Amino acid sequence: MHAASLLSPRLVRVRRLLADGKPHTTREIVRKAEVMAVNACVAELRQHGAVIICEQRRVNGVRRFYYTMTKGPAENG
Repeated sequence: MHAASLLSPRLVRVRRLLADGKPHTTREIVRKAEVMAVNACVAELRQHGAVIICEQRRVNGVRRFYYTMTKGPAENG
């Protein structure tokens, strides 16, 4: 996989959202960062050195995925 630059607008939006170190659902990331391929964005950030944990939880019987960034990516774009 070839990761986009950290200057990519979509990666910037996802990184800013996840920078608080709190868990965010896939839907929240889609809505707040205005991206559709959350999984791909997370994979690209990981290629740049970010540590992002993905946890699956059941909420009211529905599967939800939560992404938490514990370490940001290297800033070398």
